Amino acid sequence: QVQLVESGGGSVQAGGSLRLSCAASIRTFINYAMGWFRQAPGKEREFVAGINWTGARTGYADSVKGRFTITKDNAKNTVYLQMNSLKPEDTAVYYCAATAGSGVFTTQYDYWGQGTQVTVSS
Repeated sequence: QVQLVESGGGSVQAGGSLRLSCAASIRTFINYAMGWFRQAPGKEREFVAGINWTGARTGYADSVKGRFTITKDNAKNTVYLQMNSLKPEDTAVYYCAATAGSGVFTTQYDYWGQGTQVTVSS
């Protein structure tokens, strides 16, 4: 059974940084593409960043390009989201997701974590 556990959320002032981690209990983690999504109160869940199975290719939502970086450590079964220059509009619950595939995906993920709260104050 696949489990994804996010950590690293918290409260930060605008302009600050946070690094989210997602530990995956997947035996063949290297075969999985990973992604980060977020959902703000009253809004739909949206794609934030994705990374392919090797970690060599990434994709980002326009709203976070140049500020967020997704990385994948296949030796540690962990994916990270480094978030810099945070803005109040980045406030949301952030979710990690996994799918068995080689590309960078914005949809069609098979497994989801429980989420971690990120709050950015002005």
